[in-house]
Order: sequence, then structure tokens, then C-alpha cells
Amino acid sequence: MHFITDLFNNYGYIVLFVALMLELIAFPTPGESLMTYCGFLVFQGKLNWGLSVIVATMGVIAGITISYFISRTLGTPFFQKYGSYIHLGPDKLEKTSQWFERYGNGLLVIAYFIPGVRHITGYFSGIAKIPYKKFALNAYIGAFIWTGTFISLGKILGSNWEKFHGAIKKYLIIGGIILAIVLLCIYFYRKYKELIIDIVMESLENGIQIFHSLGKMKVAIVGIAAIFIGLSIVLIGLIQDFLAHEFSQFDTIVTYLVSLIFPENWSYVMELFKFPTAPEVLLALTLLILTWIILKGRNRLLETGFLFITVFGGALLEEGLRLIFHRVGPSGFISTFPSRETLLAVVVYGFASFMVLRHSKNRWIGTLLFIMTLGVCIVTGLTDIFFQVQYPSDTVAGYVFGGVWLSLNIVLMEVYRALSEVNSFN
Repeated sequence: MHFITDLFNNYGYIVLFVALMLELIAFPTPGESLMTYCGFLVFQGKLNWGLSVIVATMGVIAGITISYFISRTLGTPFFQKYGSYIHLGPDKLEKTSQWFERYGNGLLVIAYFIPGVRHITGYFSGIAKIPYKKFALNAYIGAFIWTGTFISLGKILGSNWEKFHGAIKKYLIIGGIILAIVLLCIYFYRKYKELIIDIVMESLENGIQIFHSLGKMKVAIVGIAAIFIGLSIVLIGLIQDFLAHEFSQFDTIVTYLVSLIFPENWSYVMELFKFPTAPEVLLALTLLILTWIILKGRNRLLETGFLFITVFGGALLEEGLRLIFHRVGPSGFISTFPSRETLLAVVVYGFASFMVLRHSKNRWIGTLLFIMTLGVCIVTGLTDIFFQVQYPSDTVAGYVFGGVWLSLNIVLMEVYRALSEVNSFN
């Protein structure tokens, strides 16, 4: 790394371009560290931020384009001839091509943030015969996001870039992997939706026969869900000493970044961001959801019941978790883990989005509400971190527990809905 930084100090943009181009061709160069160091030089005023991002992006584009055309020219015939020996024969390549064709957009962007994956993305895209225009659109956008992220991080971190770079890189990798898993789950659900529904319905029918009663079946499902929640909480409690170390580093870095990105003159704006999660607003939104269910709902009693279980149960869950973990916040507040605001924002706004998406024929309304929900959750977390009311890990915990609680209740509601359909059919 020192050798490359010395070259970078002498030749600047040329080294940045060449190093990133070589990395995307699969040469072992420390691209992310180099971009962060580039951002540090921008912080010092030695380089221009805009020009650095452009040069870095062009280097990445050059590298991934070269790897794409190499594999497209030489890779496909090779795998067609010899690929069966390593389980990548013509049939597998065709299936892979269809999979990547349909779902490769997001992966081409995310792959940059995952070491070992970004180096083969261009080659794999060429082997999969992804049309160049489609490949270029997504790969080049991803290149800009990747380079802009790390150069901007270096600029923001300034003299602390070397101190925090490794940890931030780790968190970005974890985030990229989680996002990739989510996207894959969405893909498989969309592709095998009918099969999944058939399996669930068949399982429910078998369950009713085993328990000889729809009521007993419902009780069993609730019991399993309760056990799942309990085991999850116990597991987190058992590893909280380990998490405490990770949390400490994560909290330090995120708090530092937020303080740099949002200086004190943002106080007024951050105060406004508190409004969407005020108790009065959440209560009003809950009543609006209830009104929506009454007007649009298909199974009003079931949906109303789960509305109250999800919202008020989420509030009770949050209080219970705070008592279990009993963590002291940054300003001396007792029991800030998980964040009440982010957990309830995920639960209330998330349930509202789901109900609208489920019953509205206008997908644009549901999509808009989903984006609004995402925005509310993000700014809510930022507000608490900005005012140092809670640690960043408290905020993330609110997202996680809120998401798990919301997902569990939505799944249970849909299972109960399916049970009613099975029972009426029988």
C-alpha cells in the first residue's frame, strides 16, 4: 500500500485510473484504500473531488469493460467446451444467463462493495451473455456509486481516514451482503411465488388434519412464533458481550461521520425530522390505517386485530427489550437499546405501507408510501444520533427488531387469512 501511495503522491490521477482499472481486471490492487486516500488528499486540497471521482469511475469502467469483452470473446466458448467438468456446462450457463438477465441489475451495482465478487462481475456478465447496453448501464452506475462513496468517505474522514477506513469497509461489506441476500430472496419469491403458495396451502391443510381443529392450528402457529421471538431475544442476550465490542466501534464511527456530515446548524431541520414519529402522529396514522381497513379491507376483523397487535405489541416489545438489555445511552438516559423511535417507525409506517400495497390497485400509491416509510425511518435514526440521544447501534437495533416484529405479524396475518380460506373451502 505504501508503494502505491508513494506513486499516487507523485503521479496522482494517472495512478488512480490505472490501479482501479487493473483491480477490475482482477489484479490484486487495494482499490478501496487508494480511493479513501485519494479522498484524504482532496481534504488536504491537493486534489479535486469532482475530478477524482470522474477519473476513478473511468478507471473502473475501463477495467470492468475489458473483463466483460474478454469473457464474452474467449470465456463462452471455453465454458461451452470444458464447463461441464466444473459444473458450468451449456445448460447451467443458459440458466445463469436467464437468472442474471432478470436479476443482474441490482447485483451489478452491489457487487462492487463485496471483495472477491467485484473482480469477477465483468467476466461473469460476459459469460452470461448479458447485452452490453444493459451491462454498461448498471455496471457504470455502480462504478460511480462505488468510487464516489469511498472518495467522499476519505474527504469526510480527513486525517482520520486510515484509522476508520478498515472498519467502515467491513460495515459496507456486511451491508452489501445483506442487501444481496434480500434481493435474492425477493427474486426467488417472485419466480417461485405460485409454488410457495401451493406448499403453504398444502401445509396448512395437513396441519388442520393433524390438529383436528382450525383453532388449535392457530394456537400452534402463535406458539411457534412466540418461541421464535423468545429464542431470538435469548440468543442476542447471550452474545451481547461480543456485540458490545462491535457496537462500541460502530457507534464511534457513525457518530463521528454524522457530526461531520451534519454540523450544528442542522439542529432546526433535525427538530423537524422528529415530527413523523411523535406519539400523536403515530396514533393518528394508526387510526388512518384502521379507517383504510374498514373501507378497503377484505377480512376486516383479522386485519384490525393484527393492526393493534402489531402496533401496540411493538410498543410492549420495545419496552420489554429495554428492560432486558438495560443499556445506558450517550446522554445518560437509561435503557436506550433498542431505539423506541426507529422501532415504532418501522412497525407503524411499515404496516401502513403493507396494507396499502395489499389492497390498492394503484401501485404508485403503495410505492410512494414505501419510499416515504424508508425516508421516515432513516431521518428518525439520524435525528437521535445527531442529538446524541441514542447510540447508532440503538437505532440499528430498532430497525432490526421492528423489522422482525413487523414481518412476523404480516406473515401470521397472511397465514391466518389462508387458514380461513382453507377452512371455508373444506
